[in-house]
Amino acid sequence: MHTADQTCGAFLDALASKAPTPGGGGASALAGALGAALCTMVGNYTVGKKKYADVEEDVKALMAKAEDIRARLLAQVDADAAAFEPLSRAYAIPKDDPTRGEVMEQCLRDAAAAPMAILRLCCQAIDLHREMLDKGSAMMLSDVGTGVVLCWGALYGAALNVKVNTKSMADRAYAEAMNNQVDELVNRYWKVAEQVYEAVMGRFA
Repeated sequence: MHTADQTCGAFLDALASKAPTPGGGGASALAGALGAALCTMVGNYTVGKKKYADVEEDVKALMAKAEDIRARLLAQVDADAAAFEPLSRAYAIPKDDPTRGEVMEQCLRDAAAAPMAILRLCCQAIDLHREMLDKGSAMMLSDVGTGVVLCWGALYGAALNVKVNTKSMADRAYAEAMNNQVDELVNRYWKVAEQVYEAVMGRFA
């Protein structure tokens, strides 16, 4: 069943079970999607208010981007699960099978691709929250902060799920290039997320 067709309870039951999927990658994608949804919610409470008329078009644009990211992150829950299943089968290939190495390598690349996509989408969502902090309704500050924290956590979760796959890759040049991309994005965006969070907390002091 596709994630979008499940209830929250059914997804959490599957996540808590011994089933191989969903796992950390899918959970990260869902957390990021929740964060993106909160960004849209803030926009919905901003658009149409006279006080924010001068930024209304900007806010509408942010909402459209947030909705696109939310949909793409939700799709990545299923993409992450679909990529893991062939990898789990590849681990069962006998070690003396001459095809094992090639199959494993491709499966590892595919399994790393989904969390890499999740990570990039979470970075984009964090940028949207940064802009929504300045343009969204002041009454919704806590939701901006909550949204960015969810994306922040998803950022780290996605990074871990890339690296658990790159660790086993035989092609170390490919693996290190992907690891470097992960490190660059995490190092840049945890700071952005923290700045947004601290700005929100500062307004409640």
